[in-house]
Amino acid sequence: MTSDEIIINGGRPLRGRIEVRGAKNLATKAMVASLLGTSPSVLRNVPNISDVRVVAGLLALHGVLITRGEDPGEWRLDPTNVETAHKADIDAHAGSSRIPILFCGPLLHRLGEAFIPDLGGCRIGDRPIDFHLDALRKFGAVVEKLPSGISLTAPDGLKGANIELPYPSVGATEQVLLTAVLAEGQTELRNAAIEPEIVDLICILQKMGAIISMEPNRVIFIEGVEELRGYDHRAIFDRNEAASWAAAALATKGDVFVGGVKQEEMMTFLNIFRKVGGDFDVHDDGIRFWHPGGALKPVTIETDVHPGFMTDWQQPLVVALTQAEGVSTIHETVYENRFGFTDALNQMGADIVVYKDGLADPGRRVKRREFEQAAVITGPMPLTGADIEVPDLRGGFSHLIAALTAEGQSKVTNLGIISRGYENFIEKLRLLGADFVYES
Repeated sequence: MTSDEIIINGGRPLRGRIEVRGAKNLATKAMVASLLGTSPSVLRNVPNISDVRVVAGLLALHGVLITRGEDPGEWRLDPTNVETAHKADIDAHAGSSRIPILFCGPLLHRLGEAFIPDLGGCRIGDRPIDFHLDALRKFGAVVEKLPSGISLTAPDGLKGANIELPYPSVGATEQVLLTAVLAEGQTELRNAAIEPEIVDLICILQKMGAIISMEPNRVIFIEGVEELRGYDHRAIFDRNEAASWAAAALATKGDVFVGGVKQEEMMTFLNIFRKVGGDFDVHDDGIRFWHPGGALKPVTIETDVHPGFMTDWQQPLVVALTQAEGVSTIHETVYENRFGFTDALNQMGADIVVYKDGLADPGRRVKRREFEQAAVITGPMPLTGADIEVPDLRGGFSHLIAALTAEGQSKVTNLGIISRGYENFIEKLRLLGADFVYES
């Protein structure tokens, strides 16, 4: 729980331009990848968010020298003197991020051992790490679960393996990539995640000297090499933040230019945005999103792994759908507990019914999954101001959008969670003309 809060006077359209920096889901993983190199790495376009600072702290504990470059968002990571961190120091970061699990492969290669504290992050699902641990065991790691975390060793080193993931998990795919590049022999990964951030991580590893080929049907081959060097790389833009500001423009009947955004990685979102009734213009330096007037239209959305509609996109868009004329349905197939944020929206006047076991729909394209949920949103329903406590990262930003959309005054507390994934969001609200008072 953080003490940050914001009082928002809603009902004012957001208008103006903001810039989106590198993706949280790439920058933090790229920082971990620097552990694999024998020389320093330079990562550019790094967002100033708390998840990045957590990873920087863990890297520093292991002996990585981190310095900031002259350009904003430029970090230099020197792993030359990597050493074993003291467990008590690592425990200080326990529960603050899920990224530490990705330290396993690189630390086993560098030190022959690794200790990972209890994992935190948003409470939107169980987020099992069994995929990670099963993969590491196949590489030859010995895993011991302790009350305070997980201890890993590799008495015989790590060797290439044949791995098929039961689900195309982004984190488990990253785990395999970060481990396989220095493992002896070849690794074949099936049912891999192929998100743009995964491709960007593969580009980084290839710059470092790795041999990785992406094949059709979610298959990735990695040939282990003996040594990797540092990289120089500019992180891909944050698709989640871009979609969040686009949804805010739509919900508030605004007009927002999001700088640094590329069309190709946003195509699935842009299709839905247009179906709902939003409009956009693609420019070389970003995308302009706006509400063109008239009624918004209801849609049916099924979240899925890339190239499907991202689970992180649905939460901000739900707020706009409360203003659409008709009934929208969202089938959440990635996380089993991602609709908790709708309670606050209903408190503000929305009509959202959550089905905890999902809904059958003969027209669906995404295969029904065991833990899925569904939300049915009926609109348009006017929102009114309320007191809201932020529950998680994307849900929290959705609450900000709701407060900006609602008539009257809202107080949103526990804002620190939002800073995990949104850089300088308070300043960006100012740039877009929001009416608010912020207290930290």
